[in-house]
Order: sequence, then C-alpha cells, then structure tokens
Amino acid sequence: MDFDRNLTGAPCNSNFCSGNNMANEAGEEDDSALSTDTIGKVGKIDMSSCCASCGIAEVDDIKLTACDADCKLVRYCSDKCQRDHRPHHKEECKKLVAELRDELLFAQPESSHLGDFPICLLPLAIDASKRSMMSCCSKVICIGCAYANKIRELNASMKRRCPFCRKLELATQAEIDANIMKRVEVNDPVALQVMGTECYDKGDYGSAFEYLAKAAELGDASAHYHLAVMYWEGNGVEKDRKKEVFHLEEAAIGGHSVARFSLGVHEWNNGRVDRAVKHFIIAAKLGDDSSVKILKRSYKERLVSKEDFAAALRAHQAAVDAMKSPQRRDVAHAELGGVK
Repeated sequence: MDFDRNLTGAPCNSNFCSGNNMANEAGEEDDSALSTDTIGKVGKIDMSSCCASCGIAEVDDIKLTACDADCKLVRYCSDKCQRDHRPHHKEECKKLVAELRDELLFAQPESSHLGDFPICLLPLAIDASKRSMMSCCSKVICIGCAYANKIRELNASMKRRCPFCRKLELATQAEIDANIMKRVEVNDPVALQVMGTECYDKGDYGSAFEYLAKAAELGDASAHYHLAVMYWEGNGVEKDRKKEVFHLEEAAIGGHSVARFSLGVHEWNNGRVDRAVKHFIIAAKLGDDSSVKILKRSYKERLVSKEDFAAALRAHQAAVDAMKSPQRRDVAHAELGGVK
C-alpha cells in the first residue's frame, strides 16, 4: 500500500561507575575508585550518586552533572570524565535516548493541541473553519459559542463583544492588525503563530520563520507543524529532513493530529509499518478522519489487529461526538440557509 506524501517522508544498562581500578604511583589500587567487583561486594549503588567515569561520589564541593545526551542514566564530575567515558557509554546512551523519545512520542495525548474551549467546555474542532481566533485576546473561539453570543447580542441590541474577554469587537482590519501585534510583543504564542502563517502566505519567509520559531519555543504545536512544512518545502530555509521530522514529532507530542498523520506517512514510506500504524491509531483517536481511512485499508491487509482497529474506531467516534453541540449544529444550519 503506497501513500501520496502529503508532508514528510518526519523526524543503557550502564557500567555507571566503570571506575576503572586506578593505581597510584606505587602501583597500588586507589580505594576512591569503584570497580565492578567492588560494586558486587557492597551491593547496589545509586547510579546517580557517583561519577560514571572516575567513580568519585557527589559530596560537599563535588557536583555531578547529567549526561549531555539526556539519557538520565549516568552523571559526571567533569567534562573530561564525560569525554573519557563516552566511548564506553555511546551506544547504550543512544539506545536509551531513543527509547525515552519513543515513550514520549507514542503516548496518547489527552486531547488535541487545541484543547477545550473554556465557555462550553467542549473540545475545539479540528476543522479550522469551525473555530476562529479573536484578535483582542488571541483566544481560539468555538464557533458555537461565538454564534450563540452573536444571537444574544442581536436580540438584546447590544454592541458586539468578544465571547471570551468581553472587549468590544474591533471595527477595522487596521485595528485588528495593531491589536495582534500587541499580543505578539508580549510573546503570545498563538499570536506569534498566526503572524508567522500570515507572513508565510504572503511569501515573507524570513519573518514567517522568525515568528514561528519563537512560537515553537513557547510550546505552540501548530508553530512546530508549520516549521516542519517550511523544512519540507525549503521555503525560507534549506530543506532538512531531520529538522522536518523533529518539528513534526514535537507537534504530534503536543496533540497535532495532522502532524501525527504525516509522521505515519513518513514511517510507512520508510518501511516502518508498525510505527506508522501506531501514529495512525493515535491520530484517529484524536478525531482525524484521514487516519481512519488508512487504518481501514490496513485492517483489510491484516496490518492492524481486529482489537486495535475496533478500539481506534470507537475512540475516533467518541472524539468526533465530543466536538458536537446544539450551538455548533445551529451554525451549520445557518450556513445552509436554515435548511434542517
């Protein structure tokens, strides 16, 4: 089964106290070093309590720092010790870092990157046409709540206000743009992401990258996804597969279902079907329709178990149902001219 590539094609059982028996000038064993035999005699030692290279313990003015690769397995008393121990620890470190990354990557997010809207307390729709951002407060608004608020204001002859922060609605595009820039200046990640995507659509890739990179640093999943697009297309930056995959993974970890689907396509095209299926299942459980279609085809080809497929379908339907409300239904009816 082949896919058209939408985006990407993405991204230690240690001898923690190796403590090689050191000898002093007289050739005698230095008691400060911890050998493997010594550890066996005294029992288990906390791997974080001593330097993995020289074996010195963390006491008083001796401070240990973790491995630079964030494997969280060993600690060192100095940069020299880390460099000396690197050849013994390298492969184990890479393996553990990869395992920790996968543990984080394949955890099912509690919700999509959009979360719930605090007025109706329902998950915001994945479909961008069913939500909007208010320039006054940078809050992403549920269209059902916005519509209900609009009807209330019309019936009471009230001035239009933001459903969330209650500020008066801005009258001109110039006012809207000025207000968004105020939000950008205070490092609002949503405003930064919106400005970045607007600059990208206008062809100002340099400014787009600057805004999106800042929003991504602040944890905005959509910004990570758009950066992945930039690295895939090579607009404003050099094409870089590793950076593309990294930003897709960061977006997916944050609950971005489209990024998750793209990772599934990437893994599939690279022959890692098991990892691809995991991504599609996670995306389906967030309400992604494209992933459900792929899983159906995969199930027919016996690439997905009956149990996993059924669980994904149930979770997908639950996610879709959770995004429904009478107010959101009324918006759909209004857009169809009131046809029930």
